[in-house]
Formats: sequence, C-alpha cells, structure tokens
Amino acid sequence: MKASRIAAVGVVAAAGLWIASGHFLPHESATSRASVRSDGVAKKPFRVAVIEAKVVDHSRKLVLAGRTEADRRVVVTARSGGVLTELRVRRGARVKEGDIIVVLSDDARKAQVAQAQSLVIQRRTELEAKRKLIASGAVPKLELVNLEAQLAAAEAILAAAEAELERGFVRAPFSGIVHDITVEVGGSSLPMMGREIGTIVALDPMLAVVEVSERRLAGLRVGEPAEIKLVTGEQVQGKVRFVAKTASQGTRTYRVEVEISNPDGAIPDGISAEVAIPIAAMAAARVPRSALTIASTGDIGVRTVGEDGTVAFNRVNIIEDEQNHMWVAGIRDGARVIVQGQDFVREGQTVEAVAAAAEITATAN
Repeated sequence: MKASRIAAVGVVAAAGLWIASGHFLPHESATSRASVRSDGVAKKPFRVAVIEAKVVDHSRKLVLAGRTEADRRVVVTARSGGVLTELRVRRGARVKEGDIIVVLSDDARKAQVAQAQSLVIQRRTELEAKRKLIASGAVPKLELVNLEAQLAAAEAILAAAEAELERGFVRAPFSGIVHDITVEVGGSSLPMMGREIGTIVALDPMLAVVEVSERRLAGLRVGEPAEIKLVTGEQVQGKVRFVAKTASQGTRTYRVEVEISNPDGAIPDGISAEVAIPIAAMAAARVPRSALTIASTGDIGVRTVGEDGTVAFNRVNIIEDEQNHMWVAGIRDGARVIVQGQDFVREGQTVEAVAAAAEITATAN
C-alpha cells in the first residue's frame, strides 16, 4: 500500500515537470517552423513580378453607343386646293431648296392674278392723272389720300393672288433627299389642300446622337471634337453641337448631338454608331487589366510592394477601360504594382519583387 502511494506521487510529479518545461525551456514557434524547411534551411520570400507605375495627365474618352439621325426631316403638305397634275420627283431623288416637287391644277389662279394686275394698273393711272390736278388746286388734296389708299388696296389684292398662284407649286423647303412620296398623278381627284405629299430629309450635316447619364455629363462641352465609328466600319470626325440641359423623363439621360459633315450623303440615317468624346484630362496610371484585384472588403484595386518588400493594397478608381489595360487613379507615381502573383499574397506579407517580363511592361507603358 505504501509502495502504490509512492508510485502515484511519482507519476504526478513527472507530469508536472513535463508541463512546466513548456514555460521554462526554449521551443520553436509556428512562425519559425513555417520558415524552416525539413532540412533546416530558411525559406525564401514569395516572388512577385512588378512594374513601376507612371502617373501622367491622361486625356480620357467617353465612349457611348448611339445612332445616326438626319439633321432635318419634314413632311411636305399641299397648302392650296386643286388636283395633282404633275409629279416632278421620285423616291430617293436629291432636291435643292426651292425645287418644285408637285404641281397642282390652276383652278383660275392665273386669271385672278391677271385681274389683280389690271386693277393695280387702273388705280396707279388714276393717281398719276389726278396728281397734276391736285398740284394745280383743281382737285382737293383729300382726293390724293383716297387715290393712294385705293392703289395700296389693289396692290394687296395682287400680292394675295400671286401668293395663291405660288401655292399651286409645292416646293422643297430645304436641300435633301426625297425619303417618301405618298401621292401619284391621277391617283385621286380629291382636292389636295392639307394632304401629305411626301417626306424630305436633310443628310448634310448628319448627326450622331447618344444618351449620356448624369454621372458622365460633366466635362462635355459644345464644340468639342469627337470620333465616330459607324457599324459599317467607317470612322469619321465630328464635333459636339448640342448637350441637353434637361433629362429625358423615361431614361433620365441627356441627349448629346455630334455633327458630322456628310456632303455626299454617304452616311445613312438611323445606323448604329460608337461615339468617342474626349473629356478633361486627369492624373492616372496605366496598368494591365490582369493587375486589378478585389480586396476582402470588396474594393477594386492593385497590390503594391514597398521599399521593404511589404505588400500593400491600393484602392483605385477606373478612369478609362481599354482592351488590354486600364487607366486608374489612386496610385502614386513610381509605385511598384504587382502584375504577377498578386492573388497569392496578402497585405503585410514580405515578398521578393522582381521586374516583370518585357511584354507585360510594354503593355503597361
């Protein structure tokens, strides 16, 4: 019984000494074990490829999808009675301002003009004949006022008759293309007053129309140059002609019109177009698209390496998105941006930074 007690005390004492050794004897930490390989040699820091960021004033471009639109479009209507007797244009024909499109029946309009002309001649002759008598005192001066009023009334009647005669000729209000003709000679015997004749569109200048959100509206100015890429592959130059000051009720966007010279009418109305408008320059750095990463907080940015080899995360704002790279703000000039290995390191980690391959550096610069 005494021997068993001695044995139990010995076991307890040995256990206490083993536990105490963890506090008083030196031992390896988790960090030291991680930095030592099985053969006892310290591991090298993780290697990453970096480029040196160059911050410059970058001229940004606002790229928007839109469509072409004729500068002017009008539906031509008849302003006088009569029946269509002559159609002088066809669909697709080019017309100049003042060209006759259709001719309406006379309906005695010429006779009314001739009658008004005769009345004017009569009143003028009477006035000239009595002017001498009035000067000699044979006729009261009040008669002169009456004769002048009668002549003025006759001239007004003549002007109205000539205007009515002119309405029998429907003319093009401006130079353009006849888009549509809705009447034919002999197609109807009904009077033409108020009837639609056709549609004329002006293709020079042509407009490229885009809708701009309120966030992108700042910086757009009338007169700024623009580049337009048509769906046909053609690229043309233009300038901003109009920037709306009121948003569309449906889309809450602002209409922007870019004027394009189109003297030969080669650019059609209503085709898709991509419009690039330069806006105010902004300090930014060019980095490969692949260098961007997302932090645990959800922020978009890049990882950089400090002079001591420590990794840091830099939140950035994307200024312009291009095919192989991006222009971003939020990076200091000369910062070493990780372009390879950025997704395998974390903030605060010490790494070995090496210059990126030549092709990556060329892409960033």
